[in-house]
Amino acid sequence: MFNDPLFVIVAVAVLIVLAILLLGIGGFAKGGDFNRKHANRIMRWRIYAQAIAIVLILAFVFFRRMGGS
Repeated sequence: MFNDPLFVIVAVAVLIVLAILLLGIGGFAKGGDFNRKHANRIMRWRIYAQAIAIVLILAFVFFRRMGGS
């Protein structure tokens, strides 16, 4: 499965979403000025990254069911 380039792209996209999520949680936990300045921007980045990851996951599933290797 790790030889499939689409799988690797999906895995990277999911890890990027996780990193953004952890950044947002860390900023929320820390609070203060950083959270006030960047919380909404980080949330928007996470939503965009999640949308891209979902599209890639759906493409991966679609191509797997179509008989791809």
